[in-house]
Amino acid sequence: MNNSESTSNQEEPSVEAASENLSEAENLKRELSECKDKYLRVLAESENARKRLQKEKQEMIQYALQNVIIEFLNPIDHMENALKFTEQMPNEVKNWAIGFQMILSQFKDVLTANGVTPFESEGKPFNHDWHEAIEAIETTDFPPGIVVEENLRGYLMGKKVIRPARVKVSKNPENKSNEENETED
Repeated sequence: MNNSESTSNQEEPSVEAASENLSEAENLKRELSECKDKYLRVLAESENARKRLQKEKQEMIQYALQNVIIEFLNPIDHMENALKFTEQMPNEVKNWAIGFQMILSQFKDVLTANGVTPFESEGKPFNHDWHEAIEAIETTDFPPGIVVEENLRGYLMGKKVIRPARVKVSKNPENKSNEENETED
């Protein structure tokens, strides 16, 4: 009998040990699953942060480039305006103007290479995103709200307006006879 008792006593601890081992294995599996989940979350957050920083860096570079290009637009405009009058100048000045025209062309090539293009405004409807109205002109030649004259050319960088065009916009003429009648009353 002692033998069977000792055998059953030996079996009981092994069942308990197996039960503890099973419980411990389940705990380890759960911990492993939690650690794996945490690792994947940290990895995803790290990847998202890397992408966000890369995007912010690109935006900063684009913003800096855009600001530099905007600074060059005014001198380019002035050079274009000055070169409009070269036909009225003596031949010696015309020869200089050819050189300046070539330099201006190089500036425009740099703008084009960086995705900067001028846009036309005259004859098109006024758009507050693309135009800055500097004057309203009474006219019957155009319907109201049409750009009649462009005083300063606007530019796009890609599809974004980096400098709106300064324009004069048409409006209906006011009835002067109505104004005179109102002042007489």
